[in-house]
Amino acid sequence: MGRIASIVCCLSLAAGSVRTQAQDTVRHPERTRNTFSTEGWWKPAGPKFSPEVHDDRTITFRLRAPQAERVELLFDEWDVVPQTMQRDTGGIWSLTIGPVEPRIYQYKFRIDGLETVDPVNPDVKAGTTIYGSVVEVRGGEEPRFDERRRVGGEVHLLPYRSSSLGQLRTAWIYVPREAVEHPARRLPVLYLRHGGGDFEGSWVREGRVAAIMDNLIAEKAAVPMYVVMTNGLTDGSWAGGSTPEGIRLLERELIGDVIPLVENRYPVRRDKRCRAIAGLSMGGGQAFVIGLRNLDLFSAIGQFSAGILSDGTFDYERYIPGVMEDPERINRELALLWIACGTKDPRHAGHLDTVEELHRRGVRCEFHDAPWGHEWQFWRLQLHDFAQRLFRNNHQ
Repeated sequence: MGRIASIVCCLSLAAGSVRTQAQDTVRHPERTRNTFSTEGWWKPAGPKFSPEVHDDRTITFRLRAPQAERVELLFDEWDVVPQTMQRDTGGIWSLTIGPVEPRIYQYKFRIDGLETVDPVNPDVKAGTTIYGSVVEVRGGEEPRFDERRRVGGEVHLLPYRSSSLGQLRTAWIYVPREAVEHPARRLPVLYLRHGGGDFEGSWVREGRVAAIMDNLIAEKAAVPMYVVMTNGLTDGSWAGGSTPEGIRLLERELIGDVIPLVENRYPVRRDKRCRAIAGLSMGGGQAFVIGLRNLDLFSAIGQFSAGILSDGTFDYERYIPGVMEDPERINRELALLWIACGTKDPRHAGHLDTVEELHRRGVRCEFHDAPWGHEWQFWRLQLHDFAQRLFRNNHQ
């Protein structure tokens, strides 16, 4: 009986296989022998279509737009001058510029009045929107300060819940090489905030924080430190991250959620001497306000190009009530109050007024400027210089 059952089972399986093959033939009546081949794939990549950075630091931009009547290149982030591109017989528009200084540049194309990114370049500057394409000109024998040239730290993404906003958020955390190699060693922390058009990863992507810190630490120009970056928007708008009410929500999130999370997950120093806060534009205003409101938590504040402090109507009592009444405490509690703005930035005059007002009130601060606008190159430079001044007397 067992043999009969086995034979029946085998016949059933065979019949099923025949039916499957028949059904497969019905579904794919055109099926023939396989002619797929990868022959011809194995060849080196050709030259980059656009942008093509040459050894002499000139850059060639190309765009395939055979129906366009006029194409212009909009190059750089601040001092942008439209440059007309030329079309060949195949409908490809091109332009070579430079040589230019080694740096990270932003650019766009304007096609018959419509501005757009480079469709063949995946490297873009993005935050709350996509601002443009990005091209990098390396430093050659003398690498740039923000160019990755060392094997260094890591960038971690750490999810958390913001109790003040009722949202799930993500912190981006730069972990220095020293922390990777010596996981029990306690290191200081810089809490770094982004601008109004950015997101929590902008300091990593556009600001090149990991490359800057890796280079500084390897050169022993800066103390090994963690850098923690969180989202500085409450509702997606600049106003939400700049009003007293919005900053108060972000302050509660930072102090109640982010700092405890970081101190529980990483072996960081927990005393105020080893904790600093800084930011650019909207985030610079947040750093200034949150830092001064919490002098027991932070030993250094860095403010780069904040709009609220450039406004002549900035009300200290609305943002930091009572703090300015005791300048001696500010000077005693802060090892560094760093204020910076580019000279081409329309916020520059307001920053000069802010520094004068702080000095008039007896508050010690440093002011730094350079011939830049409201742009990432200035903020990279400020981070590079500011980080070198942190935690020097408290690192163990």
